[in-house]
Amino acid sequence: MKASFPITDPDVSAVSSALQASLGLLVRRLRQPVEGELTLPEVSALSRLERAESATTSELARAEQITPQAMGMTLAGLGQRGLVERRPDPADRRRAVISVTEAGQQALRERRGVRAEQLAGALATGGFTRAELETLRAAAPLIERLGEHL
Repeated sequence: MKASFPITDPDVSAVSSALQASLGLLVRRLRQPVEGELTLPEVSALSRLERAESATTSELARAEQITPQAMGMTLAGLGQRGLVERRPDPADRRRAVISVTEAGQQALRERRGVRAEQLAGALATGGFTRAELETLRAAAPLIERLGEHL
């Protein structure tokens, strides 16, 4: 995607290239599935439902920028495992709204815990100094803000 403004500062360009490479590796490693764990599309759907409390398949598909059919398949799998529930939309009984069950919330908590433990283990055994750990902690909100502006 081409930026809508000229980047003239070479430091900005260097930082963007370094972040793209390093965050790309981190994201790829975090996306590697662990046996029996929720898939990335499942986590994404559950997380959106958790934030929104409920949504239709079409709303979720739009938010995730996928087809309603693909979202329907993801939700069907989650439903079979009891992680989401469907009920008639009170505003329009022809539609169904989906919400996360307690089991779905627990599955999200567990997945977040597993990934947080992986990161903690890597930080503990990766030879990071106290100063480097402080730098990473300080960078986390900046990286989140960067993601919000993409």
